[in-house]
Amino acid sequence: MRLTEILKPQSIVAPLQATDKTAAITELVNLLASNGEITDSEKVLSAILERESTRTTGIGNGLAIPHGKTHGVKQLVIAIGRPAQGIDFASIDGKPVNLIWLLASPPDKTGPHITALGKISRLMIIDTFRTKLQTAENASAMYDLIVKQEESM
Repeated sequence: MRLTEILKPQSIVAPLQATDKTAAITELVNLLASNGEITDSEKVLSAILERESTRTTGIGNGLAIPHGKTHGVKQLVIAIGRPAQGIDFASIDGKPVNLIWLLASPPDKTGPHITALGKISRLMIIDTFRTKLQTAENASAMYDLIVKQEESM
């Protein structure tokens, strides 16, 4: 699986308007809803916020990967947001988040969900790639960087 088989260019926003964690997650869920990628935005938002309340998805290095399993989607969906200013996600390294990958999938499709989380993690440990993504000119440039990086792996 390639992330770009799931991630659509129109599901990337830079900059996010949100200035806090809940607003950022809401903005990304609303983006997926406006793109017709989810069937019930309230269920998706609820599942992701519930997961976030159990343990932060701010994994360090300016990255957060909020995710949830819900009947509000028919298949795995991904959105990416880059806030204008760092957002407090209660990250494990205590630093603000400046790149958010949001995932939602149906409860009965755990495999693709886990695979995508692993692929995002492998991509984002590449310091040069992460920096390029965090400083890309716009959402289109971010998508192109992801495509190029996946092709090289």
